[in-house]
Amino acid sequence: MSERLFGTDGIRGVAGMWPLDPPTIARVGTALVRVLSLDRRARILVGRDTRESGEWIERELARGLTAAGADVVSAGVVPTPAVAYLAGALDVDLGVVLSASHNPHRDNGIKVFSGRGEKFGEAEQASVERLVADTGWTVGASSGSVSPNSSLVDAYLDHVQKLMPSAGPLAGTRLAIDMANGATTTTATRLFARLGYDVVALGDSPDGRNINLACGSTHPANVAAATVAGHCRLGAAFDGDGDRVILVDGRGQVVDGDAVLLILALAYHAAGRLSGNTVVATVMSNIGLELALAERGIRLIRTPVGDRHVMEEMSRGRFVLGGEQSGHVILAEHLPTGDGVATLLAVLRVMAESGRELADLADQLVTFPQTLVNVRVRAKTPVEEVPEIAAAMARVTSALDGRGRLLVRYSGTEPLLRVMIEGEDQASVQMWAEEIAEAARTTLG
Repeated sequence: MSERLFGTDGIRGVAGMWPLDPPTIARVGTALVRVLSLDRRARILVGRDTRESGEWIERELARGLTAAGADVVSAGVVPTPAVAYLAGALDVDLGVVLSASHNPHRDNGIKVFSGRGEKFGEAEQASVERLVADTGWTVGASSGSVSPNSSLVDAYLDHVQKLMPSAGPLAGTRLAIDMANGATTTTATRLFARLGYDVVALGDSPDGRNINLACGSTHPANVAAATVAGHCRLGAAFDGDGDRVILVDGRGQVVDGDAVLLILALAYHAAGRLSGNTVVATVMSNIGLELALAERGIRLIRTPVGDRHVMEEMSRGRFVLGGEQSGHVILAEHLPTGDGVATLLAVLRVMAESGRELADLADQLVTFPQTLVNVRVRAKTPVEEVPEIAAAMARVTSALDGRGRLLVRYSGTEPLLRVMIEGEDQASVQMWAEEIAEAARTTLG
């Protein structure tokens, strides 16, 4: 039986350790080409974020790719959505992103997109895993040398700018933008300055080790403080690979992915652009989003956590809007994956067309109190098989009495058990979450 390489968002781990050790990375490269089963040389596009491990991982991956007969093009440091777009625009067979998103610099990852810019599905991932685990073959000889072509990103910027060709009535608006010392350092300032915004840049000095370090979408307090101090109209914090964004309004209040989905859903609905009157989100989205959409006759479909699951559901129903509370928002008419820059542009466009401020637009969402507790675990044992955890969950479910939600799940990328509860009272949901978390700590921690 093959070992699991892929989690909820590609292959991820500590750079230098399995599955991101050099031999395994090269085998993944060759396996990707073999899975394509083409009768010609495969064409592969690779992009990466700013982690210091990115260059050698790209080299090892390219070694495996070229050994299998592929031609490799490197876009250098670019956001994940740029690779997704370029994979289709350049007519390549696969786009590969080397990034661990919001994780610290020691981690890295491999995300794979088809030539249509869609993430690899379960079947393709399983095929790669079987090939990598097969000891009956070895990687052929190849240097893995590639030369980055930094000009490729220009085509992506031209594409994303179509969402809002100019700042229009927002010209001169001051924006605080935190680039997490990551991949958007090659795109965000250039684009928003070109559109006519006044950009206050944060997290724009990557050194290979400071990606996501006390900055970016996982630390929105930074951009919130800069927004208020700089008298900015709003702020935006991207994650390390640029496929998600957390916004803050002019008061410094955080506007998460749920609020953004509601803002865009109402704008799309009013313009007759919301196909099927449906928005797709995950089980983590607040019940307040579901209720607010229902009041306007808009349906919410929930999926498991992961923007790949959201996109798969959007594709099945031909829906145009979906995303996650964490800031992954998918605008299917733009790209079949999350794009933080595109999301910010879409919200700015709503502001320009409506004449309303972000705070006013975001206040349309009334959220139920929610708490999320993460417990580090040594093993991901099914929670229903752990009596102490199962009993605590049963007690909480009974206490909620249908007036809230309980979700207990393991992280797909880290050794964590996530306990999420929504209810009518913050103190109660916090207490209940801690009860389940303590049961997990004593049994699995």
